[in-house]
Amino acid sequence: MGRALLIIKARTVNETRTLIQRLRAEDGCPWDRKQNPASMVRYLIEEAYELQEAIHGGEREEIADELGDTWFQMVFLIHLLEESENLPFTEVAIANRHKMIRRHPHVFGDETAETVEAVNAQWAEIKKGEGGKKKVSLLDTVTSGTPPLMRARDVSRVTAEAGFDWDDMDGVMEKVGEEWEEFTEALDSGDKKAASMEFGDLLFTLVNVARVAGIDTDAALAASVAKFEKRYRLMEQLLAEKGESPDRQRSSQVDAMWDRAKEQF
Repeated sequence: MGRALLIIKARTVNETRTLIQRLRAEDGCPWDRKQNPASMVRYLIEEAYELQEAIHGGEREEIADELGDTWFQMVFLIHLLEESENLPFTEVAIANRHKMIRRHPHVFGDETAETVEAVNAQWAEIKKGEGGKKKVSLLDTVTSGTPPLMRARDVSRVTAEAGFDWDDMDGVMEKVGEEWEEFTEALDSGDKKAASMEFGDLLFTLVNVARVAGIDTDAALAASVAKFEKRYRLMEQLLAEKGESPDRQRSSQVDAMWDRAKEQF
């Protein structure tokens, strides 16, 4: 059964790659022929975000659709890199397999790591010893170009692992209070530039709260936005049935319909 499944999976990959070759043929699609690794990785990132949104939405068909799109973009990128950089995917996959085995000595070796914290510490230590480009600063280990919320999370994590951190949750929560006061003062002053900076400080401190609490900031925000969207869509539907709109200034039913939507989601 396992061998048959592997054959089916390999056939699926080959079929996708054959499709991509057809799209990039001389008589294929102008858009697909124009793509290069730099353009395709951007589309891959966009598809990954759409997949994240679908997963938090919880609709099976939507998840399957977005997962298929993400899969296609990844195979397309692999194809382009083999074409332009002579970078065989088999070589990349084998190197990655060896790296994953090396970084999991508690699974494939004699080391022990029974908690997530222990695994993270071990991973960081192994990664540090693997060499590569010399890092001038600890922050050089944080990937550049990631979305601001993700970068805030990573900067917070690596500096905390180096010991630059609060003693406990009480300390970081106290800092949240300080940042909130500074933000409201900046708002009251009418200085938009200062208010923007203080708001950024507040967000960054909240990212630290999430880290200390063991919460994934991106996942938490995505889930919260998905929940809001479901509630808002249902509220719109309920109001439309009464011939009203979600405008609080013109409808007395908005709050009541919002409460009904909250009961559902």
